[in-house]
Amino acid sequence: MRTFLAPFLASIGARLSRKKGQTLVEYALILAVITIVMIAVMSLLGARIVVIFSAIVNLLDTAQSSH
Repeated sequence: MRTFLAPFLASIGARLSRKKGQTLVEYALILAVITIVMIAVMSLLGARIVVIFSAIVNLLDTAQSSH
């Protein structure tokens, strides 16, 4: 019985010790957090950003029409 379990436990240990999959999961979690933060920031500041860009467009139009 012990001879049968040794290779099985060794293969499970080898699978659990893999770091590559763990790193990919960590990167995915970081990307998800960054995405959620960016969506929240854009939701909160979206209207303000539109006002700023509209003001810039108006300034550029005024500068272009004066030449």
